[in-house]
Amino acid sequence: MQPHQAESVLAGTKPAHRVPPVVGTVTGVPDGRDAVRDATRAAARATDHLLSLQQPGGWWKGDFETNVTMDTEDLLLREFLGIRTAEQTRATAAWIRSKQRSDGTWSVSPGGAADLSTTIEGYIGLRLDGDDPLAPHMARAAAWIRAQGGVARSRTFTRIWLALFGWWKWEDLPELPPELIYLPKWAPLNIYSFSCWARQAIVPLTIVCAHRPTVPAPFTLDELHTDPARPNPAVRRSPPMSWEGGFQRLDRLLHRWRTVAPPVLRRAAIRTATAWIIRRQEADGCFNGIQPPLVYSIIALRLCGFSLNHPVLRAALKAADAFLVHTPDGRRWVESCQSPVWDTCLAVTALADNGLAPDHPALIGAADWLLEREVTTQGDWSVRRPRLAPGGWAFGFHNRNYPDTDDTAEVVLALARLRHPDQARLTAAVDRAVAWNIGMQSRGGGWGAYDADNVSTLAARLPFCDFGEVTDPPSADVTAHVVEMLAAVGMADHPATRTGVGWLLAEQEPDGSWYGRWGVNHVYGTGTVVPALVAAGVPAGHPAVRRAVRWLTDHQNPDGGWGEKWESYTDPAWRGRGPSTASQTAWALLGLLAAGEHDSDAVTAGVRRLAATQREDGTWDEPEYTGTGFPGDLPLNYHLYRLLFPLSALGRYLKATKPGAA
Repeated sequence: MQPHQAESVLAGTKPAHRVPPVVGTVTGVPDGRDAVRDATRAAARATDHLLSLQQPGGWWKGDFETNVTMDTEDLLLREFLGIRTAEQTRATAAWIRSKQRSDGTWSVSPGGAADLSTTIEGYIGLRLDGDDPLAPHMARAAAWIRAQGGVARSRTFTRIWLALFGWWKWEDLPELPPELIYLPKWAPLNIYSFSCWARQAIVPLTIVCAHRPTVPAPFTLDELHTDPARPNPAVRRSPPMSWEGGFQRLDRLLHRWRTVAPPVLRRAAIRTATAWIIRRQEADGCFNGIQPPLVYSIIALRLCGFSLNHPVLRAALKAADAFLVHTPDGRRWVESCQSPVWDTCLAVTALADNGLAPDHPALIGAADWLLEREVTTQGDWSVRRPRLAPGGWAFGFHNRNYPDTDDTAEVVLALARLRHPDQARLTAAVDRAVAWNIGMQSRGGGWGAYDADNVSTLAARLPFCDFGEVTDPPSADVTAHVVEMLAAVGMADHPATRTGVGWLLAEQEPDGSWYGRWGVNHVYGTGTVVPALVAAGVPAGHPAVRRAVRWLTDHQNPDGGWGEKWESYTDPAWRGRGPSTASQTAWALLGLLAAGEHDSDAVTAGVRRLAATQREDGTWDEPEYTGTGFPGDLPLNYHLYRLLFPLSALGRYLKATKPGAA
């Protein structure tokens, strides 16, 4: 699928005064009868398009786009290993170049603010392709970087990449000792205090930081420093009694520990960390199915003496190649992750919402593929739940070590709607998944995605944790999916469900919305929680549901759709505000429909907005990033969101408006 290039029409603006939605002007037809007609036509086109995207094995997968740091880091990995080619570099640089803005900068999403670390890495990617630092597009980028404080103000992970090539001093980076692997599971800041995605990157980085490797740089980067003669300025120390000051002083102690650590202990720690990494290599050669842990693990293993022909590294490099997306015009970019299980279960739900028979061959093919990927082995989640039997699903093709409660809930919701030839097999898998998800409930009643009770407040204060979420606490959207799943399998009155409902009600924002951890943002959270509450038996007239309905209708755009800018994670003024997108409009509609609002003006206008903006091929344009990796730091573009969620919303609308519908 070709990524879209359009910029947000609201880029660089602040929220304007909210104009009440203009209902009845989206397609020029005045009532719900024509909305039903338009929705029927749009749903049929979208259904046909989605069916055409199913792979022969039964699965669906959309492209998974982030930002150009992934692309540059792929080139830097290959430069470090000595395997980068001119052809790879040229194709990747063409992609990076296409994402540069007129002021020379790069952002983490279309229309977003310029980002320092992303701009530094985008600049390096173009220099690897030979772009002249004096060329206007490069000079503008370098000038902007210097104006922001230069490399010294970039995040730690960017400076780790620079240190690999001598562009930054290792001693001026936070210390990550490999002996961290020996901290017991009950100790603060042990590796299981971190989220699975963070620990899978931190463990190999302890090896990298222990070795402090430097390979010859292909060029200098003096132009990115405010003072090339003094590129590593002293760090301002926080007060010693503050958390930041305390951890800064801990980091100084760790730097001293490096000079006195017994060599025998350090070698043993590196061996233990290496074994930890290898045990977590997936069948496809990846680590946790995520690109950053993959590249850090490759570097760490190479530093430990593994040859590029060693089976572990050979498989890992093959996995790195599998993350590449080649566009028809010859450009090349890197997915940070792959989402086939997630996309497939959502596709099954969307098609079932639109009346496909529960034994339709496309749905049975998807079910067979999903059943083959059930996780029946222990993973890192068992550290906190050692007696819990495995069951459930992961996000990607092969990450068996890291199933998650969110995918598991959505897969069960999809499978529960099917009539499978081997119903006993399907039922057994669902039963295992439900039991596993119940066992993964955190204290208080909510669910995190990958771990139970992964709520350390200390981890994020470490000096190297200056980018993204490093823990996995319960979130409203994941909890809602699990609650909805439990209700769908007849467990609405189970204690876990009731506790989950109570947790959700307590987490509602004063304005009536819910925060969205894995989607942007309050539109996602609210559109996810309301269907779960109603499915679990909370009446549509409950005050919490009515407050949510009011929040959604109050934030509908004049064009009938809904949107929310990524900036809402850091600026509350953007909550529920932004250009209308197909996926966010669908999320709002799913919430309103669950609350019984199918005949409201807001729903009619939203449905007509979807019908009016649908492309001829049955999908929708959506350049905006509406998925979330790290709130405030890493937006994601799931390329199938623009099809899957609108199709579900249209199907549920048509079912609700069908004569005789309850």
